Amino acid sequence: MANEDSCATQLIDGDGEFNVDGLGNFIKTVNLASCGLSYAVVSIMGPQSSGKSTLMNHLFHTSFREMDAFRGRSQTTKGIWMAKCVGIEPTTIAMDLEGTDGRERGEDDTAFEKQSALFALAISDIVLINMWCHDIGREQAANKPLLKTVFQVMMRLFSPRKTTLLFVIRDKTKTPLEHLEPILREDIQKIWDAVRKPQAHQHTPLSEFFNVEVTALSSYEDKEDKFKEEVAQLRQRFFHSIAPGGLAGDRRGVVPASAFSISAQQIWKVIRENKDLDLPAHKVMVATVRCEEIANEKLNQLRSDKGWLELEEAVQLGPVRGFGEKLSSIIDACLSQYDEEAIFFDEAVRNAKRKQLESKALDLVSPAYTTLLGHIRSKALDDFKTKLDRSLNNGEGFASSVRTLTQSIMLEFDKGSADAAVRHANWGASKVRDKLRRDIDSHASSVRGAKLLEITTNFEKKLAKALTAPVESLFEAGGKDTWLSIRELLKRETEAALSEFSVSIAGFELDEETVEKMQQSLRDYARKLVENKAREEAGKILIRMKDRFSTVFNHDNDSLPRVWTGKEDIRAITRDARSASLKLLSDMAAIRLDEKPDRIENVLQSSLIDKTSAATSSQYISDREASVDPLASSTWEEVSPEDMLITPVQCKALWRQFQGETEYTVTQAISAQEAYKRSNNWLPPPWAIMAMVILGFNEFMMLLKNPLYLMFIFVAYLIGKAIWVQMDIAGEFRHGALPGLISISSRFLPTVMNLIKRLAEEAQGNPTPAESQGSASQIFRNQVHRPDSVSSSVGSSVDDDEYSTTNLSQRRRTNVPEAEFS
Repeated sequence: MANEDSCATQLIDGDGEFNVDGLGNFIKTVNLASCGLSYAVVSIMGPQSSGKSTLMNHLFHTSFREMDAFRGRSQTTKGIWMAKCVGIEPTTIAMDLEGTDGRERGEDDTAFEKQSALFALAISDIVLINMWCHDIGREQAANKPLLKTVFQVMMRLFSPRKTTLLFVIRDKTKTPLEHLEPILREDIQKIWDAVRKPQAHQHTPLSEFFNVEVTALSSYEDKEDKFKEEVAQLRQRFFHSIAPGGLAGDRRGVVPASAFSISAQQIWKVIRENKDLDLPAHKVMVATVRCEEIANEKLNQLRSDKGWLELEEAVQLGPVRGFGEKLSSIIDACLSQYDEEAIFFDEAVRNAKRKQLESKALDLVSPAYTTLLGHIRSKALDDFKTKLDRSLNNGEGFASSVRTLTQSIMLEFDKGSADAAVRHANWGASKVRDKLRRDIDSHASSVRGAKLLEITTNFEKKLAKALTAPVESLFEAGGKDTWLSIRELLKRETEAALSEFSVSIAGFELDEETVEKMQQSLRDYARKLVENKAREEAGKILIRMKDRFSTVFNHDNDSLPRVWTGKEDIRAITRDARSASLKLLSDMAAIRLDEKPDRIENVLQSSLIDKTSAATSSQYISDREASVDPLASSTWEEVSPEDMLITPVQCKALWRQFQGETEYTVTQAISAQEAYKRSNNWLPPPWAIMAMVILGFNEFMMLLKNPLYLMFIFVAYLIGKAIWVQMDIAGEFRHGALPGLISISSRFLPTVMNLIKRLAEEAQGNPTPAESQGSASQIFRNQVHRPDSVSSSVGSSVDDDEYSTTNLSQRRRTNVPEAEFS
């Protein structure tokens, strides 16, 4: 009856060593792991050489080794063997235990018997107890120690499951089973009652722990055919043994087939360590180990899942549409596979490990989710920036654009984050959403600041353009109300700029306080611009004063250049020019943008103009007046230090330098007047004229009597006049008598020779006397009569290095008291 398909394998050897590899190969060969809970374990125990292996081979078509009766009775099965029951549904595992009461181990070595019995009770659904028929009813029968062993080890099982004990009576006699069974049950009960039990099971009936079944078989040696027939009938009871009402007992402690190896190893380990076996805790332990193995296996499968790897790679490149649904499907598949393999394990353990698997799976995919949210946030922020720039370029209001775009962008982000959400995770995108909102607000604030700065800068440029040149012009003009004009200009341009500025920033919807601050900043900028320009002009005041002096001194009221004819009042002109220059100095002495009155101009006028004039006209100054100097100070009265440009002491020093650099201009004018007077005074004095008339009467009468003399005199006059005009004698003497004489003496002879040469050339042409006279007249007419008036060429420049050596020499020769004009 042996069948090689049963795959008989030694599970535990005679020394108690567990065959882990053999069990693993057995499970793979019979494909036990795929059975789930649909399997049963049947074990057999009994005295040595009682036919246990023979019964198992005939009953389940296994291939356990049987005893050879012709070689004598001895130990055949050592340790614990297992095999698959051939042809039994569902899958049933048969275990053949080493026989008890064997002489090989002796009377004292019963430890292995108890350990193997406990192992069989712990993992078996059905335990066959093989016993001889003639031992029933006998006090010292061989089955009693076996039953005591079974019941004693049963006490070491904490909350054991209910196991079926099938007593197989071998070599039955003519006594009917109906008479043998009550006797056997009575013996069993006596043994149960005699076994020491824990306090908790002191009064627990046998039926709480075992389902007792009894069957009898004929002698295999004497009635083999009958034996086989009865075994075949008994075999039918093992089909569907785990079904409700089947031969198997309580199935509560059964572990799934995939964990059978772990469970058997752990049970044997506990038994070998002589510890009480807590089956419920063992069940939890097995479920924990196995479920964790399954979870790790599924997690590794998830790591290498093609769909997940493709999804992870795609996420690194950018947003992935449908990410959440795709990832949820992948995780669902992983958890479903786990559920299929772990369905038969303890529910609490299974669910706990499932949660751990789900948590680890989510930890695995969490970086991809975070990366995706980062892409969504970045895209949303980029869209906001692009749309905001486009909106502002189209002229839309800043605040309304930001408000509208923020709402739309946040809505897009919410849709994207919802699309990326994984069903199994409670991952909120609130942190990323808040960061996006902060980034949007930050960018909007940055753009707002940049735009406001740009607008402010543009208006500052407009103000600079509108104020710089006009203010400079007003300072150069130095009019009567310079600072009043500047204030009106500043107010007019500032108000115009602020009006346009308010319109430009209206789209930003700024609060009133911010608008007021920005407007005030623009006002301060305009004021600062004027102040800086004033300070710049104050640094050039000396040049301005000299230019103003030159302009007023060298031009009349019609702005025409002055001609120094000797009739001009140089003193008054000098005073007016200096007063105009002093007006510039007083204007530039302090900033007057606040309409505060001051006495700067009066102090300068009285100290520099009036005092100087008084000093020149009076030789007496009292000691008290001489000791009081309003300009001997570093501050102006009624002028704050911030508004002061030139201190009184600096004004005094500037005026002293100004006077020194303009004295030469006045001296030049005086020299021009004297030269003009000399060049236009050709007539002798009246007394000389009278003397010439009286003393030259005779010569005059002689000329009248002889007209030929008149003709000679006339010709001499024409020649003299020609020489005069040709040599510009009046112009030569303009620079002085001695230089004039030297110049005339050097040019006289060439001029005379030139005239003689021209006359000779005309004489060669044989002109008539009339023509000669006409030529002489023509020569006279061609000479240019140059006016003797002297135009002023003084004042074009007031710097000392701009004057020629000749002018300096003339200044030295001019004997005019300069103190008179100081």
